[in-house]
Amino acid sequence: AEGVPVAPDILIEDGDRIAVGNCFLTAIHLVGHTEGSIALLYDDPDGAPHLLTGDCLFPGGVGKTNTPGEFASLYGGVVAQLFDRLPDETWIYPGHGFDTTIGAERPSLAEWRERGW
Repeated sequence: AEGVPVAPDILIEDGDRIAVGNCFLTAIHLVGHTEGSIALLYDDPDGAPHLLTGDCLFPGGVGKTNTPGEFASLYGGVVAQLFDRLPDETWIYPGHGFDTTIGAERPSLAEWRERGW
Protein backbone atom coordinates (compact mmCIF):
# COMPACT_ATOMS: atom_id res chain seq x y z
CA ALA A 1 0.00 0.00 0.00
CA GLU A 2 3.01 2.33 0.37
CA GLY A 3 3.18 2.85 -3.41
CA VAL A 4 -0.51 3.67 -3.82
CA PRO A 5 -1.08 7.43 -4.27
CA VAL A 6 -4.27 7.39 -2.15
CA ALA A 7 -4.13 6.29 1.48
CA PRO A 8 -6.18 3.11 1.97
CA ASP A 9 -8.90 2.96 4.62
CA ILE A 10 -7.74 -0.49 5.72
CA LEU A 11 -4.89 -2.86 4.91
CA ILE A 12 -5.83 -6.42 4.05
CA GLU A 13 -3.65 -9.22 5.40
CA ASP A 14 -3.52 -12.88 4.40
CA GLY A 15 -6.47 -14.70 5.96
CA ASP A 16 -8.57 -11.58 6.60
CA ARG A 17 -12.29 -12.00 6.06
CA ILE A 18 -13.98 -9.18 4.17
CA ALA A 19 -17.73 -8.65 4.41
CA VAL A 20 -19.52 -8.08 1.10
CA GLY A 21 -23.23 -7.81 1.78
CA ASN A 22 -24.14 -10.95 3.69
CA CYS A 23 -21.14 -12.89 2.30
CA PHE A 24 -17.52 -13.09 3.40
CA LEU A 25 -14.45 -13.26 1.19
CA THR A 26 -11.15 -14.57 2.55
CA ALA A 27 -7.94 -12.86 1.39
CA ILE A 28 -5.13 -15.11 0.18
CA HIS A 29 -1.80 -13.30 -0.26
CA LEU A 30 0.09 -14.34 -3.40
CA VAL A 31 3.49 -12.76 -4.07
CA GLY A 32 5.13 -12.69 -7.49
CA HIS A 33 2.94 -10.91 -10.04
CA THR A 34 2.88 -7.78 -7.90
CA GLU A 35 4.02 -7.28 -4.32
CA GLY A 36 0.60 -6.91 -2.69
CA SER A 37 -1.43 -9.32 -4.82
CA ILE A 38 -4.26 -11.24 -3.24
CA ALA A 39 -6.88 -13.70 -4.35
CA LEU A 40 -10.33 -13.54 -2.78
CA LEU A 41 -12.13 -16.76 -1.85
CA TYR A 42 -15.88 -17.08 -1.43
CA ASP A 43 -16.46 -20.46 0.21
CA ASP A 44 -20.09 -20.97 -0.80
CA PRO A 45 -21.84 -22.90 1.98
CA ASP A 46 -24.33 -24.27 -0.57
CA GLY A 47 -22.00 -25.11 -3.45
CA ALA A 48 -18.52 -24.93 -4.91
CA PRO A 49 -16.00 -22.33 -3.73
CA HIS A 50 -15.38 -19.31 -5.96
CA LEU A 51 -11.93 -17.71 -6.27
CA LEU A 52 -11.18 -14.27 -7.71
CA THR A 53 -7.51 -14.46 -8.70
CA GLY A 54 -6.81 -11.14 -10.40
CA ASP A 55 -3.65 -11.55 -12.47
CA CYS A 56 -2.17 -14.30 -10.29
CA LEU A 57 -3.79 -17.31 -11.97
CA PHE A 58 -5.32 -17.87 -15.40
CA PRO A 59 -6.39 -20.86 -17.47
CA GLY A 60 -3.05 -22.29 -18.57
CA GLY A 61 -0.73 -20.79 -15.97
CA VAL A 62 0.16 -18.23 -13.38
CA GLY A 63 0.29 -14.51 -14.13
CA LYS A 64 3.20 -12.57 -15.61
CA THR A 65 6.41 -12.43 -13.62
CA ASN A 66 9.68 -10.71 -14.51
CA THR A 67 12.30 -12.88 -12.82
CA PRO A 68 12.79 -16.55 -11.99
CA GLY A 69 12.47 -15.62 -8.30
CA GLU A 70 9.11 -13.92 -8.86
CA PHE A 71 7.90 -16.95 -10.82
CA ALA A 72 9.03 -19.32 -8.06
CA SER A 73 7.23 -17.22 -5.46
CA LEU A 74 3.97 -16.93 -7.41
CA TYR A 75 3.96 -20.57 -8.54
CA GLY A 76 4.79 -21.80 -5.04
CA GLY A 77 2.07 -19.66 -3.49
CA VAL A 78 -0.53 -20.73 -6.04
CA VAL A 79 0.28 -24.40 -5.46
CA ALA A 80 0.45 -24.21 -1.64
CA GLN A 81 -2.37 -21.74 -1.01
CA LEU A 82 -4.78 -22.69 -3.79
CA PHE A 83 -4.18 -26.12 -5.34
CA ASP A 84 -3.14 -27.81 -2.08
CA ARG A 85 -6.12 -26.37 -0.16
CA LEU A 86 -9.07 -26.07 -2.54
CA PRO A 87 -11.19 -28.79 -4.15
CA ASP A 88 -11.29 -29.43 -7.88
CA GLU A 89 -14.77 -27.91 -8.20
CA THR A 90 -13.49 -24.47 -7.13
CA TRP A 91 -14.31 -21.90 -9.82
CA ILE A 92 -11.45 -19.54 -10.77
CA TYR A 93 -12.22 -16.06 -12.07
CA PRO A 94 -9.06 -14.33 -13.36
CA GLY A 95 -8.68 -10.58 -13.76
CA HIS A 96 -9.42 -10.96 -17.48
CA GLY A 97 -10.13 -13.78 -19.89
CA PHE A 98 -12.09 -16.96 -19.34
CA ASP A 99 -12.94 -18.66 -16.05
CA THR A 100 -11.83 -22.20 -15.23
CA THR A 101 -11.69 -24.58 -12.27
CA ILE A 102 -8.95 -25.89 -10.00
CA GLY A 103 -9.66 -29.38 -11.35
CA ALA A 104 -9.24 -28.32 -14.99
CA GLU A 105 -5.86 -26.69 -14.24
CA ARG A 106 -4.43 -29.17 -11.71
CA PRO A 107 -3.03 -31.65 -14.31
CA SER A 108 -0.87 -28.85 -15.81
CA LEU A 109 1.00 -27.83 -12.63
CA ALA A 110 4.18 -29.76 -13.48
CA GLU A 111 4.18 -28.32 -17.01
CA TRP A 112 3.89 -24.76 -15.63
CA ARG A 113 6.79 -25.36 -13.24
CA GLU A 114 8.93 -26.81 -16.04
CA ARG A 115 8.34 -23.98 -18.51
CA GLY A 116 8.72 -21.29 -15.84
CA TRP A 117 5.61 -19.24 -16.60
